[in-house]
Amino acid sequence: MMQQLRNSTKWIMILTFLAFVALMVFEWGADISGRTSGGFGEIGRVNGTPVAHDNYMRAYRSLYDQAQAAQEDPITNAQVTELENQAWDETVANILIQQELERRGIVVTDEEIRNAALFSPPPDAYTNPAFQTDGQFDLSRYQQFVSVSDPMVRMELELFYRSIIPRGKLLRQVSSGIHVSDRELWDMYREQNETASVSYISFEPQFRVSDDAIEITAREVSDYYDDNREDYYIPASANVVSVAITKAPTPADTAAVIARAEEIRQSVLGGEDFAGVAARESQGPTAADGGDVGIVLKDDLVPSMDSVVFSARLNRITEPVTASSGVHLLEVTDRWGEDSARVRHIVLNLERTDDSEIALFTLADSLEELGQSMSLAEAAAILGLEADTLDIIETRPIVPGAGDVGEGGDWVFEPETVIGEVSPVFENSVSFYSMELVSFDAARYLTEAEAESAIRASIGVDKKVALAFDEAEEVLDEIRTGRSLSEVAPEFGLEIRDAGPFTRTQFAFGLGRFNAATGTAFGLEVGEVSEAVEANGNVFVLERTASEPADSLAWVEQLETQHQLEFARIRQARLTLWIEALREAADIVDRREQVLSSSDEQAAAPPI
Repeated sequence: MMQQLRNSTKWIMILTFLAFVALMVFEWGADISGRTSGGFGEIGRVNGTPVAHDNYMRAYRSLYDQAQAAQEDPITNAQVTELENQAWDETVANILIQQELERRGIVVTDEEIRNAALFSPPPDAYTNPAFQTDGQFDLSRYQQFVSVSDPMVRMELELFYRSIIPRGKLLRQVSSGIHVSDRELWDMYREQNETASVSYISFEPQFRVSDDAIEITAREVSDYYDDNREDYYIPASANVVSVAITKAPTPADTAAVIARAEEIRQSVLGGEDFAGVAARESQGPTAADGGDVGIVLKDDLVPSMDSVVFSARLNRITEPVTASSGVHLLEVTDRWGEDSARVRHIVLNLERTDDSEIALFTLADSLEELGQSMSLAEAAAILGLEADTLDIIETRPIVPGAGDVGEGGDWVFEPETVIGEVSPVFENSVSFYSMELVSFDAARYLTEAEAESAIRASIGVDKKVALAFDEAEEVLDEIRTGRSLSEVAPEFGLEIRDAGPFTRTQFAFGLGRFNAATGTAFGLEVGEVSEAVEANGNVFVLERTASEPADSLAWVEQLETQHQLEFARIRQARLTLWIEALREAADIVDRREQVLSSSDEQAAAPPI
């Protein structure tokens, strides 16, 4: 066993480092102090403490790798800027926390380190097979490992605990005083589990009240405009020429994937094991299971695949089936009538070939090069691309064929961009694209005359709702005489509708969610009728028809878990506010632009 434990030395060092990083600044960050130097030296200061370039780059590289691992497409320039700023914020937060530790005099003793090393293993140690007995974490095995580990491992553990223990003390100080009462937890649980059912009438004023029944004066229009001028703010817009080069596979690419699928099919028909081929060739999540999809029901799949599954011969690989998810080779191993079948498949992604990918990049490069010496429309014509002229809005730039063009939008609305200028070629998840600025309209407010039609519509809604309230009072006067809601409603041409059961947090059919109508339902006793209630521009009268209280016994069973989750949520919110307060009060000097822009060191960033 000792040999097995010694073989885990490399693992525990990696584990220690990861846990050290994760807990360093309460899930914010990177290096301890930001004081180490190298490369560029300092790129800023926090209350006089240098911000080391190496520490900043370490945080940036970590964030970059995480972002790239989370997406298939390359990191865009816009993402790079966001990651740079996030790395800066994390590095600053680390320094602020270290300064706070020193200000409060929070330290760690050797005895605390020894006790932590023996009785508080790093979190991931609990899942390491080397420290388990019969599948359960065995503290004695971990302690034995620590006792026989070499000096390097012990040093790593000491650094780990010497770093996180003070931060744990600081965490307890910052989050002290947090108290979540059982009453608060019960109210939260009840909101999510108590249900109500109602019958209701909806007065629908926009349909039941005619426009002729209301009058809107010019003074009302002017007053409304003055009170709600912000509602008539128009963001900046621009007219641009846009050229998009789609990243989608070409017909030739699709044909190549289908041809490859046919080769694989012939291998299976020639005797190769389907599961083995699926494990080797399939690009879907079922590859590790030999392509096993399991049981599928009729109409579960897209039509092109569904029709094949419910008509194919059993235990016979089908011809390639093309769908948006890829090219599929299906094998139906069992089928029960026309309702369900057991299926396994081999799927190949629809993607560009290497040659097609090179051609795509070459075309994008050519567009950028030509755009430097001619109009975008001329460049597009030379390359056989289509140029569109359209308007985009600063707050949400969208281009047909390219989708959300946030990076291009930033370029269009930069003050330095001039009419007639052609942008570089930008990239997003679906295309390469370039834009030429044709004209620009600055942000402004609509005049009262321009907004008058919309203002009259808004005032009209309010007036119609007021008239609906009057009608609702007539209905309620009849109910107060002892008549039922179901008796009175038809006399006013109103329909009784039902909703529920629903909780306070769920959407209620016809009523909506998180509004006065659903809230009123829970304030009624069964059989009680409400007053008139306005919600979503409508007026309702409700009668509660059923009630299902929250299960207090079930609440008690989960109370401890609920308490821990709510405590963690409140603590995280407090920590966020605390670090922001530190940041607001700090003297922070950011010199990244001056220091980094003058050097080729930026080339050390991961390539795009």
